[in-house]
Amino acid sequence: MKAIVYQKYGPPDVLQLEDVAKPTPRDNEVLIRVHATTVTASDCEIRGFKIPISFWLPIRIFMGLTKPRKNILGQELSGEIEAVGKDVILFKKGDQVFAATGPGFSSYAEYRSMPEKGAVALKPADITYEEAATVPTGGLNALHFLRKGNILGEEKVLINGADGSIGTVAVQLAKHDGADVTGVDSMKKLDMLNAIGANHVIDYTQEDFTISGETYNIIFDMAGKSSFSRSVRSLNRNGHYILANPSLSLLVRGLWTSITNSKKMITGLAPEKTEDLIFLKELIEAETIKTVIDRRYPLEQIAEADSYVEPGQKAGNVVITVARDNEI
Repeated sequence: MKAIVYQKYGPPDVLQLEDVAKPTPRDNEVLIRVHATTVTASDCEIRGFKIPISFWLPIRIFMGLTKPRKNILGQELSGEIEAVGKDVILFKKGDQVFAATGPGFSSYAEYRSMPEKGAVALKPADITYEEAATVPTGGLNALHFLRKGNILGEEKVLINGADGSIGTVAVQLAKHDGADVTGVDSMKKLDMLNAIGANHVIDYTQEDFTISGETYNIIFDMAGKSSFSRSVRSLNRNGHYILANPSLSLLVRGLWTSITNSKKMITGLAPEKTEDLIFLKELIEAETIKTVIDRRYPLEQIAEADSYVEPGQKAGNVVITVARDNEI
């Protein structure tokens, strides 16, 4: 089968299209013919190994100290089940599914085996494979962290870095929970944020939300570039500061903040639960969540896609088409 392989950490051109062995599903696995996957910011971070210092060593040990141990990236996919192991009961050949591949990565390929009880579920009805592939990673992260934030009715929620795979879902989930949502990003992405339901939008190149005087019940910060102390001051009493990819110093400051006052910092890794993927499927089918696609690339142009995603240009998701017949 064809797959995008990288043998060393580095710039996008380390990604090469190669022929590799097609996986054989184990007794408890399904073999998925991949129709679509995505390029996320974290895929680019792993490929170039631009990792926050607090996570650098454990991730380097896991991924490979001198060169990648897992040679195929990609964290989410959609496709069709081509074969099932003898012990599989939840799926059958021909089922259309979407999945988060977790720490095993390997969705940048024509086929991917997944455990039957992994983060895999039937694809939402009436959306394309390309649309479905954008949901698992961003959706599961947004859902997990906003649940931790515990939105209570008409609270004020700010999403900083609202244009990405997590942010676009977070805006819509917070709206679904009844929140008054402010999205923060660059000017060219504000129309998109309005289109997915943000009540207010802020162009960070023109305005710093941390000095505006506005306060929020939850600040969900994907960007991680705003002042920590001013962000905490922008929280209401008992507010939650949700921070993705924190540095070691921010982890320490967040812990101290959580201990010494009513404002709490939330961080960590989101678990990949099948029931959460099914919940997202139901929200999509109810048209509560809409997918956002910026660009599409064929598999063989994935290095070009990485070059576009890495500087933070994308608005929503960048999709990689793997199978050519990727219709509903």
